[in-house]
Amino acid sequence: QVQLVESGGGLVQAGGSLRLSCAASGRFFSISGMGWYRQAPVKQRELVAAITSGGSTNYADSVKGRFTISKDNAKNTVYLQMNSLKPEDTAVYYCNARVIKTAQSIIEFQYWGQGTQATVSS
Repeated sequence: QVQLVESGGGLVQAGGSLRLSCAASGRFFSISGMGWYRQAPVKQRELVAAITSGGSTNYADSVKGRFTISKDNAKNTVYLQMNSLKPEDTAVYYCNARVIKTAQSIIEFQYWGQGTQATVSS
């Protein structure tokens, strides 16, 4: 019922910036939270940043002060502004969304995007 499409990945030199976008579409009542995860070679997928419907944010320690997550409720879109990029930020970045499908439901469903590659060269 929900599709997530990421964009904005690419190749950038260390110290540069990238801005990732993730747009949610389909049928749902509301989005209760969205986030970005990443998976680098030989590493586990990890949470990078998350934001709730109320605007509360959470960041991995490794990106605090460099990355900023934001959202546009009207567009059902979440963004990840990545500044001061380091080679260790190189990974596939995945968008995640938790949605409520009907107004009376308290059950949340989780969806994932296909991922977008971000590569930081030294």
